[in-house]
Amino acid sequence: MLFDRLRHFCVLLDCPELDSPPVFSPGEAVSGRVVLELSGEARLGALQLHAQGCAKVHWTESRSAGSSTAYTQSYSDQVPFLSHRDTLLAAPDNGEVTVLQAGKHEFPFTFQLPETLATSFEGRHGNVRYWVKAKLHRPWSVVKKAKREFTVIEPIDINTPALLAPQAGVKEKLARAWYCNRGQVSVSAKIDRKGYTPGEVIPIFAEIDNCSTRTIVPKAAIIQTQTFIARGAKKQKKSVVASIAGDSIAAGKREVWHGRALKIPPVGPSILQCRIIRVEYALKVCVDIPGTSKLLLELPLVIGTIPLHPFGSRTSSVSSQYSVNLDWLRMVIPEEPEAPPEYSSVVSSEESAQNLSAPCEDELSTGLGGPFFAYIQEFRYRPPPLYSEVDPNPTSDGIRPRCMTC
Repeated sequence: MLFDRLRHFCVLLDCPELDSPPVFSPGEAVSGRVVLELSGEARLGALQLHAQGCAKVHWTESRSAGSSTAYTQSYSDQVPFLSHRDTLLAAPDNGEVTVLQAGKHEFPFTFQLPETLATSFEGRHGNVRYWVKAKLHRPWSVVKKAKREFTVIEPIDINTPALLAPQAGVKEKLARAWYCNRGQVSVSAKIDRKGYTPGEVIPIFAEIDNCSTRTIVPKAAIIQTQTFIARGAKKQKKSVVASIAGDSIAAGKREVWHGRALKIPPVGPSILQCRIIRVEYALKVCVDIPGTSKLLLELPLVIGTIPLHPFGSRTSSVSSQYSVNLDWLRMVIPEEPEAPPEYSSVVSSEESAQNLSAPCEDELSTGLGGPFFAYIQEFRYRPPPLYSEVDPNPTSDGIRPRCMTC
């Protein structure tokens, strides 16, 4: 039998670094080889290669059709991204088989990735996966298979005007207890840009006014939202990936955050271009108010792969500017990290499902007037006229000057 003589059968991908996982970007060429090691002479039919990539979602929900009737509704969808086939060892046209001698045999291959691909992802209700599979055929025998997965990272450059724009918002809430007014609590927050990369620190500028009669506690957290879409239905999973807590604020007091640091842990980048899977991030500043629901302010975030360029790098080479930062793949979480809080402790159940809309212009103008918001107002007045020693509007000699006493 062939498989009694088959010592090793695998798919190897060429990687720049041997110790790192195979990672590619859309549009790149993937190369590798299929290794076949035999302990003796063997007769083969064909060796075929199939590279695939797709996004899949699946979940079930329990439904009730009456007091005693229940059923399970299933939701599934799939989006293909990659399909490449190649024959590395073809069977002879005369119907015979190919004979390979004992030893190690390598069959190289290469193929081009499409220009548009979603980032590899593993979630509870779906995933985005890419792999290369080799099939070894022999007449009257079971097909032998070897599979090798690889990672695709869609480049997200945070050095774009949309992701470099500051994000700000204002929110206020009236504290109530047993239909009694306990005063108002307001929060205004700002971050310097929308786009960040894993490992960066987000400086949070915030001002929390406690005009109520209760002691409040401000918090900030980075929330990851995974959205799975199938047949018009959606399934979401939210989790806290990093958080900080401020000091308690007594009644009638105010607290100002002058760039409170919140570090982004090693998380995957945002996925925004896939039809059935989306991964989004947001910075949420919330205030715990005893006796009432939380005050919540949300600022959108995009986690990218190309880090922020320094000011002097605009003259650097194109290849250096558009090199994808893959350091987050190698980041190691400490052995005993501090567990982030539960999502319910940061976001109330009442407001967790509600998407906060952007503040109106009146709110922004009020919030940006705070002492911690640095902004430049455009100078709209005309410059004064040039100085001249000659009067541009001289009085005519024929006109009698008017008497000031008349």
